[in-house]
Amino acid sequence: MSDELSGLTEGAKDARDLVELATTEDSVEELLRRGLDWLTRVVRFDLATLFLLRDGKLVSVAARGPLANAKVRHHALSLSEFPSLKQALETRRARAFTEEDHSHGDGDPFDGVLDLPAGHACMVVPLCAGERTYGVLTLDRAECETYPQPVVDLVEVYGQMLATALQAAEQRAAFEQLHRQDHEHAKLLEAQLGGDSEGILETSLSPMMRDLARRARQVAETDTPVLITGETGTGKERLARAIHRWSARADQPFVTLNCAAIPAGLLESELFGHVKGAFTGATKDRAGRFQMAHGGTLLLDEVGELPVELQAKLLRALQEKAFEPVGSDKTVRSDVRILAATHVDLQKAIAEKRFREDLYYRLSVFPLRLPPLRERREDLPQLCTFLLEEQSRRTARRGMRVSPAGLARLGAYEWPGNLRELANALERATILTSGTELGPSSFDVGTSGSALVPAQAPVDAAAIPSAVDTTMKPGSVLTLAAVQREHILRVLSLTRGRVYGPGGAAALLGLKPSTLQSRMKKLGIARLEQFVVDEAS
Repeated sequence: MSDELSGLTEGAKDARDLVELATTEDSVEELLRRGLDWLTRVVRFDLATLFLLRDGKLVSVAARGPLANAKVRHHALSLSEFPSLKQALETRRARAFTEEDHSHGDGDPFDGVLDLPAGHACMVVPLCAGERTYGVLTLDRAECETYPQPVVDLVEVYGQMLATALQAAEQRAAFEQLHRQDHEHAKLLEAQLGGDSEGILETSLSPMMRDLARRARQVAETDTPVLITGETGTGKERLARAIHRWSARADQPFVTLNCAAIPAGLLESELFGHVKGAFTGATKDRAGRFQMAHGGTLLLDEVGELPVELQAKLLRALQEKAFEPVGSDKTVRSDVRILAATHVDLQKAIAEKRFREDLYYRLSVFPLRLPPLRERREDLPQLCTFLLEEQSRRTARRGMRVSPAGLARLGAYEWPGNLRELANALERATILTSGTELGPSSFDVGTSGSALVPAQAPVDAAAIPSAVDTTMKPGSVLTLAAVQREHILRVLSLTRGRVYGPGGAAALLGLKPSTLQSRMKKLGIARLEQFVVDEAS
């Protein structure tokens, strides 16, 4: 026993290796292999087996030691047959078995698999992290001398670290699954909203859009940074994709980063990448968006939401075309053409110290402003045709068109959600209409169930269907802000306060969640809890 306690002291000195292992390794097999190397310096064993709980049974997933064989690696135990194992899991405490335990009928977990003497030394270590119990680690040796309590205590700490690492691996797997789903969702959105952006720009009827397309083509031939501004839903990403496709980099990657959709703590890693061990959960090197876009174009969407502390690092990367991944001291160079987009008033953000002035001037060498839909109503016919054709490529509805009266109805609306809201309105109308023509009645409601609001800009009254009341008195007209506030409140009530995800208020309104939250704050809608209905009621 004195030799074992001496080994315990020596092994404890290297406990930092175990801490690093538990926080950086995401492979269960590699985790056990390296972990058992550490355990070898602490305690003697002839067999170490990792059992995980699956469907109420303990299933062996890995084994190590002179006694490990194929049967051990495929062994399964029923907790009802081994009270001592069940007790260890319930109490969440490690324990050493004695000969007395076996003599009272607890049984040998490896009976029929290994030929071990009765009363052999055995230790059971529960693997628990938080509220979860993942399984047990068992240590066996042919000797009958019980494991000393100090050894049991230290291996129990090892079990807790191993369980924490298993929990981290589980969380990383869940995160990667969400990341894959987000990537697939992004590809779907690109198919829905990307389309032939060049055609819709160059065939616009409004002079301002034709001029915008001309200037976009001119700057596309260069590597000059472009700042695209405009309200939510005006098609800023569409314009960025058109610039990329018009450029000499068209055959290279087009990579986007939504600065408002990623937590601030992860943005630096998303931009510049990280190396293994840079932080908890960084189990391998990962390329950032700058590296992914090498040779191509990087769109920094919603750049106005970028945290101030990260803006200086972005500025350096733009100026020097070089950066260091998180956790690395090696400089990486990347040839990237930068496009930026925002609905935020950056001049106001600069005055409020929320955006660096030097970064603004670096990004806005060539500014392009996308006008809102209400400023270019003459484009509605072509926009409807374009969007309906785009929708037909992913639905079974072909030959859909908007009648002249239907266009007049659409022209009587302010379109606060701009192009995105129009696309949603057309898709909704297509679903609700049995024929191929979308008339005024197809647009009695907006994308989320509200009546269309009369436009504030002058509209030919003779062309407006009778469904719109043109006899309203000025004193009875609500401001646009009041209408928006009332409508958002109704939608939040409908979704029980839910903003994010499918069926959330942002999706119903055709807005980004960050945009909706910003608008709610501006309109004085601060508390979501008032809309949440207890499902039990």
